[in-house]
Amino acid sequence: MPEATTNASTPETVAAVDLGSNSFHMIVGKLDNKQLVIVDRLRDAVRLGGGLLPDKTLSADAWERALDSLSRMGQRLRALPHHAVRAVGTNTMRQIRDGGAFLKAAEDALGHPIEVIGGREEARLVYLGVAHGLAPGDETRLVVDIGGGSTEVILGEGLQPRERESLFMGCVSMTGRFFANSKISDEAMEKAVLAGRVELRPIRRMFHAGQWHSAVGSSGTIKAIERVVIANGWSDEGITKSSLKKLRRALVGAGDIDNVKLDGLSDDRSPVFAGGVAVLSAVFKALDIEQMQVSDLALREGLLYELVGHIHHIDIRDSTVQAVMHRFGVDKKQASRVETTARALLRQVAENWELDGAEHTLMLNWASRLHEIGLVISHNSFHKHGAYILANADLPGFTRQQQAVLAALVRAHRRRFVDAEFTRLPAHIGACAKRLAVLLRLSVLMHRGRGASHKPPMKIIASDADIRVEFPEEWLAEHPLTEAEIAREAEYLAAAGFTLQYA
Repeated sequence: MPEATTNASTPETVAAVDLGSNSFHMIVGKLDNKQLVIVDRLRDAVRLGGGLLPDKTLSADAWERALDSLSRMGQRLRALPHHAVRAVGTNTMRQIRDGGAFLKAAEDALGHPIEVIGGREEARLVYLGVAHGLAPGDETRLVVDIGGGSTEVILGEGLQPRERESLFMGCVSMTGRFFANSKISDEAMEKAVLAGRVELRPIRRMFHAGQWHSAVGSSGTIKAIERVVIANGWSDEGITKSSLKKLRRALVGAGDIDNVKLDGLSDDRSPVFAGGVAVLSAVFKALDIEQMQVSDLALREGLLYELVGHIHHIDIRDSTVQAVMHRFGVDKKQASRVETTARALLRQVAENWELDGAEHTLMLNWASRLHEIGLVISHNSFHKHGAYILANADLPGFTRQQQAVLAALVRAHRRRFVDAEFTRLPAHIGACAKRLAVLLRLSVLMHRGRGASHKPPMKIIASDADIRVEFPEEWLAEHPLTEAEIAREAEYLAAAGFTLQYA
């Protein structure tokens, strides 16, 4: 759980790092009178996706390239506090299966936590970045971002995305699939474009021309295509359907990736250029695009703008939680009662249990509000239903790891304490989440009667795995049902390695 900001530690310099499947990007900005000014950029063509082996581990070369790049970025960013830096991994990072070894090595090299985000969350951040570079307006826009391993397609108005999809195709993956032998034949290009159109088919109706007023492209692939079509005189501005067709003909005419010599095409972009052109061609054909403007802003700028929003206490995750509560018919009064008690308990143990980060408070708050969402499915095992929803739903603003923490808290809030829910998390996060779960369990227990009657102030003392809860004199004797439930709770917690005493 990354650090959150406080007024006392508002940074002047903020940074974002995008660990893409083709390139790693770093962008640094300064806050000048609450305005974001970009002061530094760095891009490395790491080609992480090209180093993903069949067993979903990284090749030694890709591992080395990635850590070299992150070490260079780390030299620039190590002096910044964690809450001033946001680093995310995208498609290839989502696929790596090595027990977290690469993620840990990457975080050590960068000197900051790295979050792995889902495809639709990536799409939301792309749109946020692009939208900040467009003229204000309420018209619907189509935004397309082609990465190394995925392509994001978004509809939105102003700064708000409306529809978001992430497709499993990108310049690296498409090149590896259809142009792996470096040959660019007419047949290979047609097959690549057709494969892209097949990938787009399920979302074609939602994003087709007529649903939007203008199309905008972002990412290195689309910017490279724009540079080439303009440099070669095929377009005066942006990318047109006809200029893209001429570009495909030029690539097929070259016959081999090594023979592609086009004005405006850089050497580091050339190896994956044919795959990127095939993806964009599929997008143009499937969505009936005549012309696309190109934005200089993308995912990393979206990260920065959202980071600035967090600094000024604007967190989209709050809105997401409210929307989920409404969608699943949460009893807001009951959720509020549980949250109030949970926060009171957290304040008493925060220092001893190392739960004094702002993000710990947020996670406990959100888990308190969402712990009953599974009731919409069934009262039986509703904590399991709620955990499944939180682990798999599209929750804008939340990383996959944050969703896993919320799911673990909700899964563990009642009945048997399932330790496995926390051992699946990174060790330092799992330990904190397990302690938060104890606080949530005690809070839910105190409000099991769902009444609005006043509950006495509970005093809680915690040290490592030892917990003591104290009530006003004679209160437990006057409430035997609560005493019986606490006795049973002590048994549940004992099975999870905690000792609960009460008086």
